[in-house]
Amino acid sequence: SGLLLCLLCFLTGPVCSIMVNQFGCRPVMLIGGLLASAGMILASFTTNIIELYLTAGVLTGLGMALNFQPSLIMLGTYFDKRRPLANGLAAAGSPVFLSSLSPLGQVLLEKFGWRGGFLIMGGLLLNCCTCGAVMRPLDMGMKRKMEKTQDKYEAKEMLPIGGKSEEGISTTDGTKKAKKAKKKAKKGKKLLDFSIFSNRGFIIYTISKFILVLGLFVPPILLVNYAKDTGVPDTEAAFLLSIIGFIDIFARPACGMVAGLKWVRPHVAYLFSFSMLFNGLTDICSARASNYTGLVIFCVFFGISYGMVGALQFEVLMAIVGSQKFSSAIGLVLLIEAFAVLIGPPSAGRLVDALKNYEVIFYLAGSEVVLSALFLAMATYCCLNRGKKKEHPPEKNPSAGGGSDTEEAESDVQEAEEHSSDNHQPAHSTDNTTVAATEEAKHVAEEQSGEGGGCPERDGEVLARDGCNTDQTVERDRF
Repeated sequence: SGLLLCLLCFLTGPVCSIMVNQFGCRPVMLIGGLLASAGMILASFTTNIIELYLTAGVLTGLGMALNFQPSLIMLGTYFDKRRPLANGLAAAGSPVFLSSLSPLGQVLLEKFGWRGGFLIMGGLLLNCCTCGAVMRPLDMGMKRKMEKTQDKYEAKEMLPIGGKSEEGISTTDGTKKAKKAKKKAKKGKKLLDFSIFSNRGFIIYTISKFILVLGLFVPPILLVNYAKDTGVPDTEAAFLLSIIGFIDIFARPACGMVAGLKWVRPHVAYLFSFSMLFNGLTDICSARASNYTGLVIFCVFFGISYGMVGALQFEVLMAIVGSQKFSSAIGLVLLIEAFAVLIGPPSAGRLVDALKNYEVIFYLAGSEVVLSALFLAMATYCCLNRGKKKEHPPEKNPSAGGGSDTEEAESDVQEAEEHSSDNHQPAHSTDNTTVAATEEAKHVAEEQSGEGGGCPERDGEVLARDGCNTDQTVERDRF
């Protein structure tokens, strides 16, 4: 039922994305908490294995899936500059329970039996409803302020490849485009945005994650049996997973802190590639471990590398597609990863049964993770960075001595906002100043296109994949 629960978190990705886009994060998470708790409570009354699969597996798995995605989407809503650290801290919750649930389950089983254990776990899962309840939507004033700050910052600092994000482009359009976006939102909102498949960066990321998942989960699943096969006692073999979980608790926030540094964040895709490469090489080196000391050393390095991967995987996806399309992107990515989950661990188990050799499995899993790292790094450099530099060199304003016309217009907007706030002008005065500055930016862009320069298509950029399309909305989905 545990594998079924994990699989449902991946398979129901698009369903969760549709529900979040339609109803928002808070109600979806509340429903997920109720379903997860109900599954565990009902499991305490089961009388056969089929009922256990349907309750603790299917029902609880669906509830956990409805909790997983909203918790990630909310990070992109509330955080901008410190988002990598927020992702790392949020991801640290997974290893906390990885290292504590196993001994907790053993205690519950001994004192209350398996029925009482399921009942108590159902009560604990009701805390997901509490977490969903505190996910308060931003008020309109704070929402607009967060959007302006986040979009400008993403346009300049958060790109793993370089260039302007679609939100940054839309910010230069100003108030008029925002009003048009509101009118379009009233007509209808996409439940699942498939336009993200036109983004080269998203395609590269998806392929890399598919290859990664083929081998990422194999070592933790087979580690205990591998240790027993080398003669390690059962208790000590089970303790190896706790070592991984304990190291992982500190590795994820630390990696998130490093990814948030100014000189690292624009290249977070390459840091993610390094973390995958580190993880894959750890798997390959551990294949020769023949005693308990060697396995403990493997668990330490695996916990560090596994924590790095866990802290960066969704931060990279947010940087690629932008916070507005992240809800759709994560659902589609998880659906694709579900097929890798169905292929990777079961195939590794069959090979172990056939070959009676764990070394080959660890070599194979490590090679798959290394391949995903090399693919992401090389494809990012060759297809995105290098193509952008060759085909679309940045245009400079000779009179200004550096920076593009659009960047100058953005600075004009920022100066106008600061000037109005320093003089304590009313809110409508700031809006008028901003509109005037954005009109000037629009006029500069029209003159540029009229002279034949135009605004080049930036297919090489990760986020600005639609080139000069300024109809992108800066309005966050309501939650």
